[in-house]
Amino acid sequence: MSERAGTEPQLEFGPVPLSDGAEPEPESPARRRRTVMLAATGVALAAGLGMTAVYGPTAWRILQQKDATLTTPGEVAGLRLDESAQAHDTTEYLRTALAAELPLAETVGAVYADSAAPSRSIIFVGGTATLRSPDKDLDTALQLLADDASTVDGVRPVPPGNLGGVMKCGRTSGPDALTVCGWADHGSVAIAMFPERTVDESAELLRTIRGAVQHRS
Repeated sequence: MSERAGTEPQLEFGPVPLSDGAEPEPESPARRRRTVMLAATGVALAAGLGMTAVYGPTAWRILQQKDATLTTPGEVAGLRLDESAQAHDTTEYLRTALAAELPLAETVGAVYADSAAPSRSIIFVGGTATLRSPDKDLDTALQLLADDASTVDGVRPVPPGNLGGVMKCGRTSGPDALTVCGWADHGSVAIAMFPERTVDESAELLRTIRGAVQHRS
């Protein structure tokens, strides 16, 4: 019998066989393990690169700065080390206070006298340790120079010089106001008192003192 006019022939669809007529072979356990290992390695590498991008610079600075030592030479920037009992008692008090606030391995202290103007003698104290937050630790150290009668105000960053890290200066309040400055990096922290000197003068002098007293292995 002929097909009715306007009626298209009906086509039947079935499964399309593979070109070779074979079913796909299941993935072997060894190949599955290899695939999982490659994926895990990729994730670990990506995570490692991300951590390096975030923490790499800090880790490098810690490695560069952590093994520091501080010494107190007999003369710095034309100032002579004061070895009197009074100078020793003053620095010993500050060393004890600094060690009580920060986890330092060693501390040093010194008074450097200006022979031309004894009232401009500098009191210096510092310590060494592997410090994770130099900026915060320096703020803590500077506040040790405040007492019931005065505060440390106007603390601001100043250039730290070639040794890096952070350096700040401020002024104590009260009738006997003086400039205080300090530095901190990942291996050391130090503070100093500079009577009768401006912030700029004190910062420049502290950079010179730091170059003489701080050493890295």
